[in-house]
Amino acid sequence: MRWLLLALIILPAIEIGVFIWAGGIIGPWWVVALIIFTGVAGVALARKEGFEAWRRAQMAVNNGQPPGRAIVDGICIFVGGIFLFSPGFVTDIAGFMLVLPFTRGPFQRMLERFLRDRAAKGTIIYRR
Repeated sequence: MRWLLLALIILPAIEIGVFIWAGGIIGPWWVVALIIFTGVAGVALARKEGFEAWRRAQMAVNNGQPPGRAIVDGICIFVGGIFLFSPGFVTDIAGFMLVLPFTRGPFQRMLERFLRDRAAKGTIIYRR
């Protein structure tokens, strides 16, 4: 809980600093345009990738397999979509890294490790 509170205080301050820095370089209207563009493009990409993860989960279930990997993909895409929807360049970078399939791998492994640790403690049940 402390980390979340700290992130909610520090992240907006970093975003404001990046806005001011970028506005000084490219101008404030370009910053606004970039924020709108990355938000719209990012949410569209997250939607596309989310539907693909949902399709993979359905196929796994239809084949009698647990949809573990597709669920982890879906969680990463969902969190990335939230980051992309929020205004800011730092959150956009994090969001694109979570949404794009070729950069999502390290986050998937961290999430899978977290889920396995929780399952080992008996907190949750996770099957891959």
